Amino acid sequence: MEIPALALIIAALAGMAMAVQGSLNAALGKIIGNLETTLVVHVVGLAVISAALFLFRLGKGHLYLLKDAPWYTYLGGVLGVLIIFGVAVSIPRAGVANATTAIIIGQLITALLIDHFGLFGLEKVPFTAWKGLGLACLAAGGYLMFCR
Repeated sequence: MEIPALALIIAALAGMAMAVQGSLNAALGKIIGNLETTLVVHVVGLAVISAALFLFRLGKGHLYLLKDAPWYTYLGGVLGVLIIFGVAVSIPRAGVANATTAIIIGQLITALLIDHFGLFGLEKVPFTAWKGLGLACLAAGGYLMFCR
């Protein structure tokens, strides 16, 4: 499987944004509370995406196909709430780097399972010994990040 460089750059930028977002959410959570922060983050996000879709006419305009999506694809919204809340709670207690390390390890393990089994209609990408080695190295790096 050829991996386009632009896709990796975009993914890295998204990861950078996630670290900043988590820090901002944690800071807001200290002021207004974590559940309240989760609500505010989603309301602001709704306003931004609504403007992008309806004011600036970005997107493909295929919202009418929403009825054709499998039921489980709507769970992304539920997971978004859990993610925002979990990050807002974990960063003040563990620190940005430690929390982000745990997030990345959790993401990678889950991603490997989704790839291997081709879950949610995605193409199967088999687990290999090299990926196992990469996961072991990441776990070792995570351990080192958690050491004082």
